[in-house]
Amino acid sequence: MIGPTFQKGTPNMQTSTLHRFSMTAMSCAAAAVLLAACGGGGSGTDAGTTSTASGVEASAAQGTPTTTSTTGTVSTATSTVAPASAWSQCATENSTCTFEGTKDVRYGAGDKWATRTATGSIACNNGTFGDPAVGTQKVCEVSATASTSSTSTGTTTTTQQPSGNTTTQEPTATTTPGPYGQTASAYELTFSDEFNGGFNTSVWNDKIWYETGNATKNYTVEDGKLKIWPQRDASGNFFNRTIDTDGKYYQTYGYFEIDAKLPVGKGTWPAFWLFNHINERRPEMDVMEAYAGGAAPWGFNDANGIAHPQAYAPTVWKGDYDGQLVGSRQYDTGMDLSTGFHKYAVKWEPNKQTYYFDGKEVLTLNTTFSDPMYLMLDLWFGSASGTPDNSTPQGKTNSYEINYIRAWKFK
Repeated sequence: MIGPTFQKGTPNMQTSTLHRFSMTAMSCAAAAVLLAACGGGGSGTDAGTTSTASGVEASAAQGTPTTTSTTGTVSTATSTVAPASAWSQCATENSTCTFEGTKDVRYGAGDKWATRTATGSIACNNGTFGDPAVGTQKVCEVSATASTSSTSTGTTTTTQQPSGNTTTQEPTATTTPGPYGQTASAYELTFSDEFNGGFNTSVWNDKIWYETGNATKNYTVEDGKLKIWPQRDASGNFFNRTIDTDGKYYQTYGYFEIDAKLPVGKGTWPAFWLFNHINERRPEMDVMEAYAGGAAPWGFNDANGIAHPQAYAPTVWKGDYDGQLVGSRQYDTGMDLSTGFHKYAVKWEPNKQTYYFDGKEVLTLNTTFSDPMYLMLDLWFGSASGTPDNSTPQGKTNSYEINYIRAWKFK
């Protein structure tokens, strides 16, 4: 996705050639897997998986789907999604689901559900869960299995390791969350920003390393979320915003997860990725890239002609040279990703990477990455999403919202 020789950029938006650059004409010629990003591709739930590196396999499989803070009260929950037989209806749409204790509640219909953890009761509506099954009458169902929930108060500190390459945040709270859908006891939390205490400049930069930051403010931390929104600058142009930990936090291997809601509008290109620029090398793991303005199933237009995101792609670039694609998948969620929060994650092992959407395994790649990587959250414009125009909503109400970002290491 990144800078002087990586793939995220596009020729008409950067002079750089990041690995996210793949979604443009250069990558269309280089990789069949990204055909959909260039206006082709299939439809349905799975637009396919692909690997371009010899001996590397990309496969999609089913998986399962949990919930620190810089300072303040940390509410955590550990849960495992129950099998279908373990759910029972507790409410219809626009009513209230009530139950005993702390449990997982899902909202939707058929095979399209959004899941939340709650204690005692929860409103069964689109405002609480988003809309996982557009145009369908939905219900709430409660899991027969209780979730383990705890609340603790504490602070986190950042420690620079002797190597100078890794910082970790050590929470003083007695309870910490595990990765969603994973066995919590197999992981140790190393980094967390719950965005409860403002924008932390000791952890985050607000521009990518090869650019000068745009003076127009299009991001903030409020209401417990990082928000980045489309905005024209003083020259009247939409501009890219990158929030990253370059030079401040790196990690090799582990589990990396965000809980996020995506913006609408032609040209919007939100992403979550792990990256590094090491001399001429650009290793890159794109956990999530979405293109609301792209051809279906990337997105769809509402009655007002506003583009909404529906599919997204995890994509991996080895980075030893330009265009060294390991694998990618266009994953059609079947949902409007702008109406509710969803979890995008990767489990990075020494010889394998597994990508998840709300705990469901959507891409597995057998590949070796050993460089420390830093975290990136950004809202760029272009690529398969097209060029933003007057139909692209501006302002904070159309934000890429990140509820949290967390990283764990393997025990």
